Amino acid sequence: MGIPVKLQAFEGPLDLLLHLIDKNKVNIYDIPIAEITDQYMEYISDIGDEDLDTMSDFLVMAATLLDIKSRMLLPAEVTEEGEVEDPRAELVQKLLEYKMYKYMSYELRERQEDASFTMYHAQDIPAEVKAYREPVDIGQLLDGVTLAGMLKLYQEILRRQEDRVDPVRSKFGQLEKEEVDMNETMQFVEDYIEKQRNCTFRNILMLRRGKQYMVVAFLTLLELMKEGKVEVRQEGTFEEIYISAV
Repeated sequence: MGIPVKLQAFEGPLDLLLHLIDKNKVNIYDIPIAEITDQYMEYISDIGDEDLDTMSDFLVMAATLLDIKSRMLLPAEVTEEGEVEDPRAELVQKLLEYKMYKYMSYELRERQEDASFTMYHAQDIPAEVKAYREPVDIGQLLDGVTLAGMLKLYQEILRRQEDRVDPVRSKFGQLEKEEVDMNETMQFVEDYIEKQRNCTFRNILMLRRGKQYMVVAFLTLLELMKEGKVEVRQEGTFEEIYISAV
């Protein structure tokens, strides 16, 4: 017969189950489900219906316990691997996880209580003390230093600097960013075509250097074609591009 247990309140159904397991001193991996279920049902019958939300959680667990209890009375189920399924396995896993989180909450609460007793005091060191620096004795600092030793140290520093230099990248030339004023370049190309009336795209490319200038000049030509200001013809692929101002 189960031991009657009557307590004021529990944080939830898992908390009550853990208490019953500890009270009966049973192994959590081998819960006597019939005995624990009877004690659990006795407890929830005493708490009444004061809090329906809390009561619903306890009733769900009661249904789970009764389901496990009924499955324990039936022949054991065997998995495809030939292992016997324990109807209590899922409940045991939940109890272990809840127990871990519960003990972690106790640990955090103790740390919070310990921290409340920690007192801090602002620094009140005088400015003269903060600014104090121990005098340097040059004689003691240079004691044992010789010219030969300093030369050896200097050569070691130079050797380390040489080791850091990339033998390949160090021979690269300096890369300079090509600056092109797009509006000025477009106006320059348009003025040239209007003045010459007839020219080739090669003529335009020869006016200035740089890849960005070539790109802007080509875009300017496309824009002038779109606006109907120039006519462009080409006899064949890769042939000369002739430009005529309209």
